[in-house]
Amino acid sequence: MTGLPDDWYETQSLGGGLTLIRERYVAKWLRCNIWHLRGRDRDILIDSGMGLRSLKREVPRLTERNLTAISSHCHFDHIGCAHEFAERLGHRSEAHIYADPSLAATAATGWIMAETFLAKPYEGFDHTQYRLTPAPLTGYLDEGDIVDLGDRVFNVFHLPGHSPGSIGLYEKSTGTLFSGDAVYDGALFDTVYHSDRAVYRESLKRLRELPVSVVYGGHNEIFGRDRMIEIIDAYLAGGQTVGDVSNWIKAYG
Repeated sequence: MTGLPDDWYETQSLGGGLTLIRERYVAKWLRCNIWHLRGRDRDILIDSGMGLRSLKREVPRLTERNLTAISSHCHFDHIGCAHEFAERLGHRSEAHIYADPSLAATAATGWIMAETFLAKPYEGFDHTQYRLTPAPLTGYLDEGDIVDLGDRVFNVFHLPGHSPGSIGLYEKSTGTLFSGDAVYDGALFDTVYHSDRAVYRESLKRLRELPVSVVYGGHNEIFGRDRMIEIIDAYLAGGQTVGDVSNWIKAYG
């Protein structure tokens, strides 16, 4: 583990008002994709990382306009900085976890280890002391709701299975999907204490039929519909899963 870096967050402009933000010094097998989308009337932030350093303070573009923080689900690697934003939206079924985000409730058990971090986020950091700040939801998103940015409109899909309150945002006019951890380009994780494999399969079958053009997942790289179908079909056939966490991390590294 190296010293204290000044560039904890890296940003990549993808055009169309979309910026990808990542925690540079969180191991690649864990760090989530943080999506900032600028709309005509307001901005949204989809997920907020592990909360190791202030996202709002260190990424100035997040303070330039009104912003709504949307959490795709309640897991620790996606909600760490949600408390920094005044408007916080997620699925009602996980509201109790946002309000009291223990390591167990946010599925952090087994993932927080020295190897998780490539540098110290602050002086005196000890991974065994990692905790999340409560971020009670100020509103809820569920199936059929609309997120309207003025010039872009997203439908909310409830996609349970990875977690009970997993949601995605889908823009029908462009085929754009922000999928959270419902689907991403990698081995899918279905062994959390509140995961439900049978329900997860139904969510993935639903996504398989969606006319998607581009998927912005909760981890790894951006991909298109053909790759999404490959991932889903592999999972439905019994593959494409993380399985045992410790063995998967070793294999990844």
